[in-house]
Amino acid sequence: MQKTYYDPADLRKFGKITEWSKELGESFFEYYGKVFEEGALTAREKSLIALAVAHTEQCPYCIDAYTKDGLQRGVTKEEMMEAIHVGAAIKSGATLAHGVQMMNKVNKLDG
Repeated sequence: MQKTYYDPADLRKFGKITEWSKELGESFFEYYGKVFEEGALTAREKSLIALAVAHTEQCPYCIDAYTKDGLQRGVTKEEMMEAIHVGAAIKSGATLAHGVQMMNKVNKLDG
């Protein structure tokens, strides 16, 4: 019996998105593959970035995938946790920075 909304088995079905939209699905996977190729950043660095973003986006599938990927690339648990803290700091900072919009609106309405 499934205990959560997210079924870990669905991660293995991700490639099936091409079944209902072949051209767009294939284009996505081509792009995704290119993004994760070695470039100015190593595959290991990209894996850590992906893990941090997975947490800020709260995607359990991505968290599972990039935790495993990171371990396979020699990323330590300390590096993983530090990357997650970086993501959390940016997410919370961005949230607070948008508070300026609220302040501007209040000031405008208070006139």
